[in-house]
Amino acid sequence: MISNVTYLGNLRTSSIHLQSGSEIISDAPIDNNGKGEAFSPTDTVANALASCMFTVMGIKANAMGIDFSGSTAEVTKVMGIEPRRITEIHVVFNMEISANEKTKIILEKTATTCPVFYSLHPEIEKKITFNWK
Repeated sequence: MISNVTYLGNLRTSSIHLQSGSEIISDAPIDNNGKGEAFSPTDTVANALASCMFTVMGIKANAMGIDFSGSTAEVTKVMGIEPRRITEIHVVFNMEISANEKTKIILEKTATTCPVFYSLHPEIEKKITFNWK
């Protein structure tokens, strides 16, 4: 088991990661009867894509002796209706390193091999942009 999720009422949950004790609060978004005071469950899915892509790039970068600490990603989720679901995830990576073309290609291709990228439904459009320093 990975976590325990508790429904707190008012469309809010608390998820506790069992190994570390870390907590994630989720809240329904304003456009779906919630208060929008925390990540919604679908926000968490979109955010997981960027986090996972950074993680696998970090593994590859460490093996290459590269540090891209301080790099950021801007995540945008697009929701569809009927059924209400994620239709697009846009991730803009702002990479805080100067890299040659070979390194850029390696890290960009590595990013698209992350488990979340492969786990998302194929109909979810993934628009990924890399901005290099």
